[in-house]
Amino acid sequence: QVQLVESGGGLVQAGGSLRLSCAASGRTFSRPTMGWFRQAPGMERESVSLIWWSDGSTSYAASVKGRFTISRDNAKNTVYLQMNSLKPEDTAIYYCALKDGVATTTYPSGFNYWGQGTQVTVSS
Repeated sequence: QVQLVESGGGLVQAGGSLRLSCAASGRTFSRPTMGWFRQAPGMERESVSLIWWSDGSTSYAASVKGRFTISRDNAKNTVYLQMNSLKPEDTAIYYCALKDGVATTTYPSGFNYWGQGTQVTVSS
């Protein structure tokens, strides 16, 4: 059974930083794609940042580019999201997601597995 265990959310003031972690377990993954989505109240779930294990390429939402950095630890099947210069509009539940293979879309429908979500709240 695949499990994605997230950690690192919390409450921070605007301009602050947080680091999210997501560890995948339960099976051996072949060139997965992992990353982070977020969902604010009343909004659709959106892609924040993804990383492709196959070649290390990454994607970022325009709203977070230059502030957030995604990275991975292959040996630990873990992905990280360093979030700097946080803004109140970054407030949302952040979900870790994994596709066991090369993702061809950044939409949530393209991902097989999901974490339980971690709350990130940025106060002004």
